[in-house]
Amino acid sequence: MPSKNINPPENLKISHIGEKKLIKRLLSRSRAFQPNSPFFDEFYYKSLSDDAALIDLGDKYLVITSDLLLESSHLPSDMSPGMKGMKVVTVNVSDLAAMGAKPIGFILSLGLPKDLPLNEFDAIMDGVLYSCQDYEMGLMGGDTNQSDELILSGTGLGMVDKNKVLMKEGAQPGDVVAVTGPLGVAAAGFEFLLSPPTVREDLKKNLNHSTLELIQKHALQPHARLKEGIMLANTGIVTSATDITDGLASEVGELLEASKNRLGITLFETMIPLIPEVEEIAAALNQDPLDFALYYGEDFELLLTLQKDDFDHLKDEFGLHQVGVVTDSGKMEIIDKDGKTNILENKGYQHFT
Repeated sequence: MPSKNINPPENLKISHIGEKKLIKRLLSRSRAFQPNSPFFDEFYYKSLSDDAALIDLGDKYLVITSDLLLESSHLPSDMSPGMKGMKVVTVNVSDLAAMGAKPIGFILSLGLPKDLPLNEFDAIMDGVLYSCQDYEMGLMGGDTNQSDELILSGTGLGMVDKNKVLMKEGAQPGDVVAVTGPLGVAAAGFEFLLSPPTVREDLKKNLNHSTLELIQKHALQPHARLKEGIMLANTGIVTSATDITDGLASEVGELLEASKNRLGITLFETMIPLIPEVEEIAAALNQDPLDFALYYGEDFELLLTLQKDDFDHLKDEFGLHQVGVVTDSGKMEIIDKDGKTNILENKGYQHFT
């Protein structure tokens, strides 16, 4: 196959550039090789770098997304087989929610170790079917194969009216930047779960049981903001949106990169919703709770922009929290508790790095 890019140095590995640059490299090469078809319109190409792909079906879009989970990278040992099945559905539905799409079906492919106990396989599938029922979508098919570790690969299908679809592009200077819930809760849960056994035992002795229960639930049983995504799309006033899977800072960077204009976003540290349980865990682990929110991910909340009057009108109905404002500075910035403006690093969780 011909390449449109100059060949990279032979010693350059994908670990040198990371997941996001790898995806952008793929997208930069894709347009020339896409088929000429009325189904592949300008929004199809535009959506290639969005949360899901859009296929033109007249007055609606078919919304398609896919996510791959590896047991060694995404599924901690504390996660039960049922939770693993639930998560592969949730990560896909979260992308549909970020586009304002109503789920219609789910396709699951599995890589299965040959010695996987049958009761664990059944529990994984019970989790998949439970989540499909929860999000009101059907399991439509898939594939299985043998692998060295458990691999769960899901594809979510949804539908959305053309005039209601939510995209990463669209923010305007003066828009409020908002999230649908507290951040860093799953990060606190994972930091607890991945701590050495002695540290975990100390935390169990010194922290409230309710705190540990809450943060572990967010880490092990995430839930997509599907209802909020569909309802927000129906308002017709959200200017841009995405879901928070790789950390707030990384997703803010995604909104800026998607914009056609030279936009900036300024976050306010004092506005970022950090619940007491997150601050309690961070203090116990001698970590900064703000880092949990900015750089960790796995929150599955929605990040959106909308005009100030619209935010004031909707914030109570949807439980929205303002975290910043869109500017024309071309910069990602954060104003700290002392009022000092700092450059915000566009980083978060990435595979391969």
